[in-house]
Amino acid sequence: MDSLNSIAFFVQAAVTRSFSEAGRNLGVSSSTVGKSISRLEERLGVSLFHRSTRTIRLTTEGELFLERCRRILNEVEAAELELSEIKQLPKGRLRISLPLVGMLVMPALITFMRQYPAIELDIDFTDRLVDVIEEGFDVVIRTGEPTDSRLISRPAGNYQLQLVASPDYLEKYGVPKIPGELSHHMCLQHKFPSTGKLEPWPLKPVAGIPEQPLPVSMVCNTSTALMDVAVAGLGIACLPNFMTREAIMRGELIPVLEEYIEHQGTFRILWPSSKYLSPKLRVFIDFMITTLFSENRT
Repeated sequence: MDSLNSIAFFVQAAVTRSFSEAGRNLGVSSSTVGKSISRLEERLGVSLFHRSTRTIRLTTEGELFLERCRRILNEVEAAELELSEIKQLPKGRLRISLPLVGMLVMPALITFMRQYPAIELDIDFTDRLVDVIEEGFDVVIRTGEPTDSRLISRPAGNYQLQLVASPDYLEKYGVPKIPGELSHHMCLQHKFPSTGKLEPWPLKPVAGIPEQPLPVSMVCNTSTALMDVAVAGLGIACLPNFMTREAIMRGELIPVLEEYIEHQGTFRILWPSSKYLSPKLRVFIDFMITTLFSENRT
């Protein structure tokens, strides 16, 4: 416990650049702060501060140690908060960023709201790559592998891309038998909102047949619009199976080139690693992991 107190004294002194100010903030004397830090330096075998008669400033070792100490104190605070709130009902505002796949997430969200009426959902639907921490989101759901080391993630479920077209379109233009035949078809393509680049279709190469660029009949940054156009008989679209499942069951769309598709995507739930799991955040994460794909398992 003395080590933890020393760490708290050190962090306060590093932030305030003053033993006296650190002592006032912690309710102890400046000499108590100074002696504690001196004992800490003796144990570590390094100097954490450059001292003068007027100021103190961190050494190189002190700067490195400060980042570690902040994490330690954050974890202690998170543990205390979790224990103190464990018996409380989940409640309060939860700021969430979700991709533009309402047909997947809305049934789960509606069920969640009915089950946890005291939690206020503040939802931002967008396909752009948001900065979770800088924009103040509690939690986000996105596809792909996480690249931000400041975030914790858990997989929420898998999906596959598939090529689909309406029966009318295939009757009029024919069913492609190999990927190369797509060059004679109307292709409805999705572009990433963040980059403007076209999303590649996950087609396996065919031995002995060179790959050809896909023609473009329509480009759109929302998959819902692409599906509407495909159902209207105006082309072939590459869409996630959770979006097309019901349209295929109703006979509005037909999968094509299934044996040439090679793809599996993952939806992930991400939240700031420094953010303690409050009851409202914990129940949201657990609920979405168990519910989001409950009706879309493949």
